[in-house]
Amino acid sequence: MPTPLPDGPLVTRSSLAADLRALGVSPGETLLVHTSLSSLGWVNGGAVAVVQALRDALGATGTLVVPTQSGDLTDPAGWGNPPVPREWWEAVRATMPVYDPATTASRGVGIVPETVRTWPGALRSAHPHTSFAALGPRAAAVAEGHATDCRLGERSPLARLEELGARVLLLGAGFDACTCFHLAEYRIPFQVQDAGRPGPAGWEPVTEVAISADRFDELGADFERDTPTVVRGRVGAARTRLFPVADAVAYAEKWLVRERPQPM
Repeated sequence: MPTPLPDGPLVTRSSLAADLRALGVSPGETLLVHTSLSSLGWVNGGAVAVVQALRDALGATGTLVVPTQSGDLTDPAGWGNPPVPREWWEAVRATMPVYDPATTASRGVGIVPETVRTWPGALRSAHPHTSFAALGPRAAAVAEGHATDCRLGERSPLARLEELGARVLLLGAGFDACTCFHLAEYRIPFQVQDAGRPGPAGWEPVTEVAISADRFDELGADFERDTPTVVRGRVGAARTRLFPVADAVAYAEKWLVRERPQPM
């Protein structure tokens, strides 16, 4: 049987940029983008075209930010997607490569963030598990100073994005991918947990605030319903939302305390 034709729609750099502008993406702003490439349609040029279109819409004075997480540089005892046998754990810890912003690939966030990470001029933050990459005039202000014992809190790019008045663009992605909700977790009394990572001198234990995207889809639905600053639209075929980081964090702080209380 012949290979079926793609369903489309056909999406190009210029059509994506036009859709982004129509949604309200403004030249000069700072934008934290979560993406689902497959939701956009048949993109001519793939992830490269998406990054080009985002940069076109933001202009020369705008800054593009994406999550470039590397959750594979974590303790294998906590892995579940996929897990590894218990008898491998010590060997995995002993031989795991040390985080390098220039060479450690992102994982679990899609091809668009990985494309931004490797783009000429991109800067990447220092946390070995939850880094962000940024392109544009404010890239250093966003990426620098990411403390290695603060995944997504006050000493992370999320807090810098809030200070800069940045907005979030969910480009086909759902609220379950909305990292700025995690900043709210750092501002309420959530439990701490022990974590670990490879370091130059071997395996390094570290204590971190416990974070979880559990019920972020519900949180996002309520936020979207209650917050007039959430802009909705389509970019290509993707359902898209655009909103201020500060509004999302403030709403999440109240919602999480009320709807997802921690056990005593």
